[in-house]
Amino acid sequence: MTESNSAQTGDGFPKVGAPALRALLGAGYTELPQLASVPEKELAKLHGMGPKALRILGEALTERGLTFGED
Repeated sequence: MTESNSAQTGDGFPKVGAPALRALLGAGYTELPQLASVPEKELAKLHGMGPKALRILGEALTERGLTFGED
């Protein structure tokens, strides 16, 4: 990912694979805190979002005192 793409993602996401990042951006998520309102099961349904990416995103949310949304 280029630096300009990273800047467009606002608060950004931790380093996840390109398919997972494309899935997030394609679904309209541009900042990590937005995921705090989304259930993990919903994110898992996105094409390109795998268990490793979900774990990394969950850890990044936890570092900010956030969690995935409720089911």
